[in-house]
Amino acid sequence: MNLTQELTPTLTADGSFTLFSPEFNQTFHSLHGARQEAELKFVEPTRLVEKAHQPVLKLLDICYGLGYNTAAALEAIWAANPDCQVQLLGLELSAAVPEFAATRGLLSWSEPIQQFAKALASDHQIQTHRLQARLLIGDARQTIQKVCKSGFRADGIFLDPFSPPYCPQLWTVEFLGWVARCLSYSGRLSTYSCSAAVRTALREAGLHIGSTEPVGRRSPGTLASLLAVDLPQLSQQEQEHLRTRAAVPYRDPQLCDSVETIIQRRRSEQQTCGLELTSLWKKRWFA
Repeated sequence: MNLTQELTPTLTADGSFTLFSPEFNQTFHSLHGARQEAELKFVEPTRLVEKAHQPVLKLLDICYGLGYNTAAALEAIWAANPDCQVQLLGLELSAAVPEFAATRGLLSWSEPIQQFAKALASDHQIQTHRLQARLLIGDARQTIQKVCKSGFRADGIFLDPFSPPYCPQLWTVEFLGWVARCLSYSGRLSTYSCSAAVRTALREAGLHIGSTEPVGRRSPGTLASLLAVDLPQLSQQEQEHLRTRAAVPYRDPQLCDSVETIIQRRRSEQQTCGLELTSLWKKRWFA
């Protein structure tokens, strides 16, 4: 069956739509609000409005999906400074998802933003006086290397794959190492995940980490930067979580292993790591 035939728009609590992925058995966004998630979990933590005074702002959208994170970013940046030139690179496995979202009118942003989304979904590139954008289709484990080697260094990175248990290949130490190399010195990376394995991988990639405010659920997100400046501190509970077996990261040495291989490698490392059982940590904090 064609992928687009399997995609069904799902209404979220803030009135915006998301899609359900049969492959990953998950929706692309939180059902508490797809647009809200884009704005509060990705755009706001990366401080793009504050950076909009720059003549050029560079963004890297990993797992572009429906294009919501990019749409929210463009609208926020140009509301603050209409003359800011944005250079954007989006990584996406399948062109079908952004094309479906753009052509079915699922983006609830302004008309100019919707037109940009349609052009990017169909042509995979845009060149205007204030937006230079490319959508790179394929396995992000390979396309991220091309981005890094091109010298692109982002002021803001949106890290938005499906959750680690379902898509571990885009949360590994090796993949996030390449992602970290694409971050500018003062740039920020934001993700919805607070997984201890993901946070450990970000640290192993050379980044400092902090928590972002929960949006639509009790769990926070994660913010990362090359600089340990103005990052929200991890709570004692979160710090202790990083000393449990849950913090053993996913690894993919050659950036080509299957999901099953990556998961099994982590399980084997967890059994021999000597870290505290995560169940004991849970009893301390949630009993």
